[in-house]
Amino acid sequence: MLTDTPVQAAIPASDMERAKRFYRDTLGLTISREAEDAVHFESGGTQFFIYPTSGAGQAPHTLAAWLVADLDAEMADLRARGVTFEEYDLPGLKTVNGVAELPTMRGAWFKDSEGNILAVSQPREG
Repeated sequence: MLTDTPVQAAIPASDMERAKRFYRDTLGLTISREAEDAVHFESGGTQFFIYPTSGAGQAPHTLAAWLVADLDAEMADLRARGVTFEEYDLPGLKTVNGVAELPTMRGAWFKDSEGNILAVSQPREG
């Protein structure tokens, strides 16, 4: 049954107003629905939502990623909007100017207003 059902990312926020401003104003996403317990956003024909919790920003891994056609252009646009990309030097993952060159993709990570890790990635052809 789940194979026929859409899935949504659920992203925690310790300050809902601040998080809403980040996703709406900084990332330029459209709010599709707003309630006391969640704010839903549209992105590329899919949806995700933010929800209030004191546990925001504690995950040490990526919570959501956007697949993009041109990583460099997307990063330039996000940087112009005030987004700062993370730098990593870990076994199997090293970034240079925010970009990791991996066998199947090029990727970059940034944090939202709540400290959650998000990514943009460009799949490699072939």
